[in-house]
Amino acid sequence: MLRKALKPLGWLGAGLAFLIRVLLIAWATLAIYYSNLPWSALRLVLAIAFAAFAVWAIWFSRRPRMHLALAVLYLGIVVWWLAIPPSHDRHWRPEVAVMPRAIVDGDRVHFTNVRNFVFRTADDFTVRYEDRDVRLSMLTGIDFYISFWAEGPVGHTFLSFTFADAPPLSISIETRPEVGENFDPLASLFKQFELIYVVGDERDVVGLRTNHREESVFLYRLNTSPEDARRLFLIYVQRINELVEQPEWYHLFSNNCTLNIIRYANAAGRRGRFDIRHLLNGLIDSYLYYSGRMDTSLPLNELRRRSRINEAAQAADNSPDFSERIRAALPSVTCPAAQPFTTSLLKSG
Repeated sequence: MLRKALKPLGWLGAGLAFLIRVLLIAWATLAIYYSNLPWSALRLVLAIAFAAFAVWAIWFSRRPRMHLALAVLYLGIVVWWLAIPPSHDRHWRPEVAVMPRAIVDGDRVHFTNVRNFVFRTADDFTVRYEDRDVRLSMLTGIDFYISFWAEGPVGHTFLSFTFADAPPLSISIETRPEVGENFDPLASLFKQFELIYVVGDERDVVGLRTNHREESVFLYRLNTSPEDARRLFLIYVQRINELVEQPEWYHLFSNNCTLNIIRYANAAGRRGRFDIRHLLNGLIDSYLYYSGRMDTSLPLNELRRRSRINEAAQAADNSPDFSERIRAALPSVTCPAAQPFTTSLLKSG
């Protein structure tokens, strides 16, 4: 009787063991395929050869030496993959070819290589970088963008910092693809894209998405206090400069746009637990809404409808008042000046 009762547990254990082996083989196979070997054909052949050997060694070979050989080979692949370094020295696409820098001098922050391209299409543009000065004392708030390249629960998020005496400054955490590369979620798990913080004018960073890539873009005004915004802004400044000195890999599940926003909010004083909407970031507006970080006088669906800025951005195009025009019809926001950061930006819901 006891044996019969334990039989389903045995099946469950066997199924889990099978799944773990399959996942381990799949990871190593993909690590070889997406490795730093220069020839794609060689990577493909080696990946297939490893997968075939691993399947044979685990499920068909009865020789313990084959299991040992597979373990040693697997360890070698892990060590090799971990040793693949990120680099700043590649043939970058022109949109991400130049890294920004920031210099803090008291109240003044001086940015170099602020992107302000003139886009005619997504692939036809005039390269234009500029210097920009902003003052911390004039930083008034944070606006949160969600951009969708396709319908679904995943998009791209980025921030704009707003100033009383200067245009908003967008900072977008992105992959840094090489010429001929496009973003691939699976490849991003295997050290295929470096990280870049694009610091740019909203006519560039936002307009590229609304007017040329035809993404659906939503702009939400956060009710964060100026003090909290300044703390977060200075963490961004620090990370921008760190990345210039030490390149990093983008990773879909650990070093991406939204998780880094959460991470920097934590560093600035946020206290809150992980939420699945940090990964399914296309839903993060509901996270912000129900934690009270956005205007809650409207139902969420109505707020979403009014926060989609595509029509306004397309009408503004490259106008000097682009930033003002995309905000003209947005719901107002009340800034809780005395509210502490622990219950402010991206508060846990």
